[in-house]
Amino acid sequence: MTPALPRTDRGRLLLVLALAAVVAVFTATVPLLRDWFDLRVYYGSIDSWVHHGGRIYDYRVPGTTYGFTYPPFAAVVMLPMALLDLRTAIAAALLLNLAALAVVLRLLAGPDWRRHGWYGWALTACVLALFEPLRDTFSFGQVNLLLLALVLTDATLLAGGRTRWAGIGIGLAAAIKLTPALFIGLLLVAGRRRAAAVATAVALAATAVAALVDPDASRFYWTEALWDTNRVGHLGYVSNQSVQGILARLGEPDRAVWASVALLVLAVWALRARRAAHAGDWTAAFALTGLAACLVSPITWVHHLVWLLPSFAVLIRAGHLRIAGALYAVLCTSVVWLWFDDASGVAGFLGSNTYAWITLGLLLWLPVGQLRPDPRTGSRSTSTTIVTPSPVAPAISPASVQPAPGSSGTAAAAAGVFADGLGAGRQASSEPTASTRPAAPKPQSSSERASSYTVDPPPS
Repeated sequence: MTPALPRTDRGRLLLVLALAAVVAVFTATVPLLRDWFDLRVYYGSIDSWVHHGGRIYDYRVPGTTYGFTYPPFAAVVMLPMALLDLRTAIAAALLLNLAALAVVLRLLAGPDWRRHGWYGWALTACVLALFEPLRDTFSFGQVNLLLLALVLTDATLLAGGRTRWAGIGIGLAAAIKLTPALFIGLLLVAGRRRAAAVATAVALAATAVAALVDPDASRFYWTEALWDTNRVGHLGYVSNQSVQGILARLGEPDRAVWASVALLVLAVWALRARRAAHAGDWTAAFALTGLAACLVSPITWVHHLVWLLPSFAVLIRAGHLRIAGALYAVLCTSVVWLWFDDASGVAGFLGSNTYAWITLGLLLWLPVGQLRPDPRTGSRSTSTTIVTPSPVAPAISPASVQPAPGSSGTAAAAAGVFADGLGAGRQASSEPTASTRPAAPKPQSSSERASSYTVDPPPS
């Protein structure tokens, strides 16, 4: 029998404080913190470029072969770091990620976000703090949450029929990092040609600005650095939860094999995303695109898997709360690191790729076109809500934060924050994240990892 949730403010405060203490102990003792490694890459590259006359892509973190791997426009966006010292840059990155998370949560919760109060939001924060990709995004000082906020802004515009500005967020995100470019493909598949044109124009304009700022860096990136995956890390490292990572751990380095599987993944994505978009289910369409992007990208470190969050919105909206909770719980466990040293054999094949299997399963079986009822009209509608389920997903009504019999009351309250969504829509590089192992010099790629690939810095 599930204990009842506290009904007084004092009881709720005590429960939140207890949960926060448990989360704090877990975060401090189970996953290793990444010491802002990626942010140090960004900061060192900008500092060398601005203050020492160095080239963006020549900088290496001392003691490693790792440097800047994003398109030149990302460096232009990060130029304000040149005015800061490292500690201030770390504080700024933390605040930016918190702000981006707040924007994402605000978009997900919809117009009635205030009704959930401090209690629902506090429980949600505790649940989110357990999610491994999110933990690592903060710990590395990564940009994933900022990109997610940009893309979800466009999802919100499309779902609400406000298409005039749709595409700007996707275009900016694609100019900063290449993975979100697949969302331009989604706009084309969905027949939203104007939004696709806007996104493409914004991405090209941003890229042109970067070329004007530093022509040599742009030439080097688009002709050399882009094609050298070894700059990012070992493809076979256990943190790489993409199709390419699976093949590399199998000892299959042939790019033709990867390209064939990637094309198959994209074909499945195009069919399912088109169906979702045409049904007006933009939540599912964006969720499927995030899943496909993670699978076909040559390298998808664990912290990149924040793009899976929209899938949980779809699962909960469709009533699959227990499935969502189980999958979310697995993504909180760091289970793939059990095969850090040896991913051979059947157990290694299945276990070391656990997160990739979850991503693939969601791409194949995520419910699409199952629009939730609008509580105001009784009609079927959709939203761009991303739901963050708890590790133990309860069976609750989408409009209630009360626990169902036999379910986790705390989890029900947290899930209820996102159950209503944004309202009706119109029809239509990285590290052993959260590893309990000692961190390698570059946390995303260890030299101890058996791989067919070596890491060589590009020519100076």
